[in-house]
Amino acid sequence: MATITKRFNRDGELIGWQAKIRRQGFPQHSKTFDRKADAEAWARGLEGEMDRGAFVDRRPAEQMTLGDAIAHYLDTVAPTHKGGDIEAVRLGRFKREESALCAYALANLRTHHIEEYRDRRLDEIAPGSVCREINLLHAVLESVRRRVGLIENPVSHVRRPRVDDARDVRLSPGEEAKLLVALDSTRNPWIKPFVILALETAMRRGELLSLRWEHVDLVQRTAHLPETKNGKGRTVPLSSRAVATLEALPRSIGGKVFPVSLDALKHAWTRARDRAELHHFHFHDLRHEATSRLAEVGWSILELAAVTGHQDLQMLKRYTNLRAADLAKKMG
Repeated sequence: MATITKRFNRDGELIGWQAKIRRQGFPQHSKTFDRKADAEAWARGLEGEMDRGAFVDRRPAEQMTLGDAIAHYLDTVAPTHKGGDIEAVRLGRFKREESALCAYALANLRTHHIEEYRDRRLDEIAPGSVCREINLLHAVLESVRRRVGLIENPVSHVRRPRVDDARDVRLSPGEEAKLLVALDSTRNPWIKPFVILALETAMRRGELLSLRWEHVDLVQRTAHLPETKNGKGRTVPLSSRAVATLEALPRSIGGKVFPVSLDALKHAWTRARDRAELHHFHFHDLRHEATSRLAEVGWSILELAAVTGHQDLQMLKRYTNLRAADLAKKMG
């Protein structure tokens, strides 16, 4: 049976009611409330859980904040992921810009808090990006849920915005020329070759950033990727333009083909793209463009999959946005 006692300040004034539960086989629990009825209700609920064998110690969840959970994820989980650097960038932004949300104890974090965050972000970024951020927050809480005794992950019930990722964005010859001219003005000498390789190989940004000289064979015209997004390696064929671009690059001491950071690449790309007045064009669209060009010259769907690494041929179909005018020529 819980003990309910009055709490007084130094002047002898009543400041609250403390409920204290001592039961064999369970840790001692106490909590102070403004009203006696609230203290009694809390004690009845906790003792009921103990009676039913459904007791969960909530103290760790009351002590750990969302910011603490993010720090734990960045220290222990993100480094084990291939996309850990991207997760670190997203979570770093979240901690800087959502300090009030990060201050919530996990025990007090509710679904509607994340939904309010979702709605704010939908005014700033695309639905697909919002979904990725919400899914990352879900992963953060899952990484500590059992440890702190959270019965439910509050992000699990957040409705994700509808995403239409299908894009029909192609790069015309004139736009490519404008982009390359804009890249000539970039102070970082690695960015223009990086973009050319993306156009010629359909490699993902992360794959190019991780590419090492020891895996490049300019004689056989191949670049090997030991580990990719889907967890499998693949060998990418290199066009004559790709080989020429690689041959012109200096060799970095660390062995990376492109010794640049993700942030440096993103900033340089955004500035060059905007100088070329291609504000609608995303870096990932280079992969769309490269894949579509290969399809237009007659590569089969299986040949395309070998180059791009897609295991789902339906997903690959989204990347092959063929120009209707070019298809019409084949019809005679």
